Amino acid sequence: MNKLKLIDAISKESGLSKTDSLKALDAFLSISIRTLKKGEKIMLKDFGTFHVVKRAARTARNINTNKEIKVPAKKVVRFVVGKELGGKIK
Repeated sequence: MNKLKLIDAISKESGLSKTDSLKALDAFLSISIRTLKKGEKIMLKDFGTFHVVKRAARTARNINTNKEIKVPAKKVVRFVVGKELGGKIK
C-alpha cells in the first residue's frame, strides 16, 4: 500500500475528507520523526513499538570484488510487533 492508498483508506474508515486524512498522516509522520530523533520510543498499544537502536560498525565484503569494506556505525529504527497485531497476522 502506498501513501495515496493509505490516505484513501483512512478517509473511508474515519469519515474524514482526503485532505484532512493527508494532514493527519503527515502530522503523525513528522511527530514520529521528531520523537525518534530525540531517542524516544513510540508505543502504540496492540500495534507495536518503534525505537532507535545504534548499529555497530562492522566489516563487510563486496561480493563483486571480494574486497573488505568498512561499514560505519549508524542509528536505525526498529519496530517490535505488538501482541494483538502479531496474533491477527498469523
